[in-house]
Amino acid sequence: MHDEVPYWNTNVARHPGILRAVPPGCGAALDVGCGDGLLAAKLARRCGRVVGVDSDGGMVARARAAHGEVTFLEGDFLTLDLPAGGFDFVCSVTAVHHMDFTAALTRMRELLHPGGVLVVVGLAREATAADWARRIAAAPLVRTVKALRRAGGPEGMPTAAPGMSYREIREAAGRVLPGVRYRWHVLRRYSLTWQKP
Repeated sequence: MHDEVPYWNTNVARHPGILRAVPPGCGAALDVGCGDGLLAAKLARRCGRVVGVDSDGGMVARARAAHGEVTFLEGDFLTLDLPAGGFDFVCSVTAVHHMDFTAALTRMRELLHPGGVLVVVGLAREATAADWARRIAAAPLVRTVKALRRAGGPEGMPTAAPGMSYREIREAAGRVLPGVRYRWHVLRRYSLTWQKP
């Protein structure tokens, strides 16, 4: 077991909320864009089996070396051989903007067992005056929290600028996941939470 918290950043800040969404008695969970496996290892304490998927070979190698209790797969999430309806819980943290958004949400929906829960935490771009006003208002708090928590993360984590706006995310998610709950978070993230009928 890995009980230490090796680092904190604005992605790790969302982990507690993700873990609270894991359904009771979760048999199998999937972490899409698992990176170095930190969240997948936390899920392994709550779920019978955990699979982490990432397209970056270096991240997958690091995850396998650190978290032997989790199965890690390297490859394109959209084409990897994964069992339809095989997971009680699917999550993804700041990874969907590296993929086709609609295709990624559709695949996650298909991989969920009926009654299963999906949680996506993502990045979006500011596109309206209200978006920018919210970002500017939150900036001092974000800087302070990052400084106090000594924000950092694993070296070599792939990054990409988000292409979709917050409004585009909300609208596209609503089409793929009817009834999805959308939330904007102060530390420049949004979340989507959905339970499969």
